[in-house]
Amino acid sequence: MGPRAIRARLAGLPEGISHGDATPAVRDVYLPRSHVAALNPNALVVKGMRGAGKTFWWNALQDDKVRALIGQREADSRLSRSTEIRNGFGERISPNDYPSKDVLARLLAKNMDARIVWRTVVAWHLAPRDCRLRRLTTWQDRCTYVDSHSNAIDVMIRERDADLDGQGTHLLILFDALDRCADDWGSMYRLVRGLMQIALDVRSCRRIRVKVFLRSDQADEARTGDFADASKVLASSGELNWPLNELYGLLWHCMANGDNGAELREFLQDAPWRSIKVGGDTVFAVPRELVFEERSQRDRFHAIAGPWMGRDRRRGFPYTWIPNHLTDTEGKVSPRSFLAALRTAARDTEDRHPEHEYALHYDSIKRGVREASKIRIREFHEDYPWMQQVLGSLEGMAVPCAFGEIERRWEERGVLPRLAEDMKQARVRLVPRRAGQGPVGVRQDLEDLSIFQRLRDGRVNIPDVFRVAYGLGRHGGVKPVQPAGYDGVSPTTTPTGRCFPPPSA
Repeated sequence: MGPRAIRARLAGLPEGISHGDATPAVRDVYLPRSHVAALNPNALVVKGMRGAGKTFWWNALQDDKVRALIGQREADSRLSRSTEIRNGFGERISPNDYPSKDVLARLLAKNMDARIVWRTVVAWHLAPRDCRLRRLTTWQDRCTYVDSHSNAIDVMIRERDADLDGQGTHLLILFDALDRCADDWGSMYRLVRGLMQIALDVRSCRRIRVKVFLRSDQADEARTGDFADASKVLASSGELNWPLNELYGLLWHCMANGDNGAELREFLQDAPWRSIKVGGDTVFAVPRELVFEERSQRDRFHAIAGPWMGRDRRRGFPYTWIPNHLTDTEGKVSPRSFLAALRTAARDTEDRHPEHEYALHYDSIKRGVREASKIRIREFHEDYPWMQQVLGSLEGMAVPCAFGEIERRWEERGVLPRLAEDMKQARVRLVPRRAGQGPVGVRQDLEDLSIFQRLRDGRVNIPDVFRVAYGLGRHGGVKPVQPAGYDGVSPTTTPTGRCFPPPSA
């Protein structure tokens, strides 16, 4: 298969693993190892960075064909076509399934206990049609009824659980997009805490489970886990991780299950690909060696991108260069950013270097990473609108630098007073949690978001994925700690596939 044909497939890579509020097609479902444990009904809390796949799985689990695929691939997942799914909260407005943000705000303003609010949502989805709860038309009335009929609700939940146990199936109530449940951290933490309490309550059932998808900053144990036996909920959590090997596994999956899939499967691996039939669809599972054998992965990708990021090996190796330049301070890469970098690189190569011997040109890969950086920043602005003020004001600076330099820039441009006024006027939602502590508090918030990295000498560093988009330069001489046995040639990863910060250019 020639480089232009491979380039065309790369140019058509999906925008990311999220499908908004749409159910993904079965052929789009890739299942990393850590996600299998997270999707198990007994994993009550599922954590993940922005773009890790929380909303993807919230949508995907609602499709019986996707659940059938997971059940066939991973018997330990305890999921199947017969697993029942209900929506407890999500990105799209669905007043018949759960209260909206505005309704939640009114309920909290009337001092309704957040635990009762979510207990009402759970009861609503479990109640039979002839239950009195079903005849109530507002969430206020439903919450009041559930609060005043505790024993009847308990009996109803137990009866529903017994029916499910007799059928041998689970019922999952899914909660996602909880950043949309409130405009301020206090209300959001109050709601998340109440939801964690309900997850603990329902945990005593045999077949009914609450599954909560959370960003790491929403799972602040000090704010949401300060109730009796909270540790039981926190201990039963999973995480949607994307180590380097799974990012490339996702790439192979997208290539092998799309247009010209048969040719691409032959190009990627001579060994047979396992095919899984779900209804009228066929999904090809990536061979194990293409996911877990590092050399095999690297060789296949270098057959696509070439062996170096320039004219010789001194410029680095594409296999590690791309994820290394997309990592945050924890070494994590958004799969959406990874696919965006490759998609842009393929299109740029076709425009600028159409006769290149490889599907991707190294200069185009660099442009792809810059575009992926912009996409990552836009995603953060959706969740944290204040970030444009705080980080945009640093344009033209170079990192790593003393935090005092950043403080002076913020002071010169009046960033924090303006942010305080936005807070006062409620013009910005979910402002920095520690904004009241001044520059030091904002710094801590940015460190928690894996954007600021505090070096051993106290200076601040910012990973390339954020630095580039905000127009910051980089001082030379900052070298990452390398894993034991690193020889300067092997991919810069830990044994688990986690990327280290990129070396200085």
